[in-house]
Amino acid sequence: MSEPEKPTLAVALHYEAPGAPKVVAVGRGELGQRIIDTAREHGVPLEANPALAEALSTIELDSEIPEALYEAVAVIIAFIINAARQAPMQGQSPLHR
Repeated sequence: MSEPEKPTLAVALHYEAPGAPKVVAVGRGELGQRIIDTAREHGVPLEANPALAEALSTIELDSEIPEALYEAVAVIIAFIINAARQAPMQGQSPLHR
């Protein structure tokens, strides 16, 4: 028997230097899917990382991420920035997952 499918989890971050990224939205199930759909509609790059999403989902809304998650989030932000820079050169939109 297979394990039941977990509800979709989505966490949205907002980053403005020089501060740390902030958690601005968290949702599971239908709300999580709506966060993902809204991000796609607005051309926001998405990255699938279930373990990081679980950790970020415990942070209070509009709070900066804890220092322990800086490195993991920095890797994703760098990936998204690079994807956005390369997309115009290749005539594509940024990566969406």
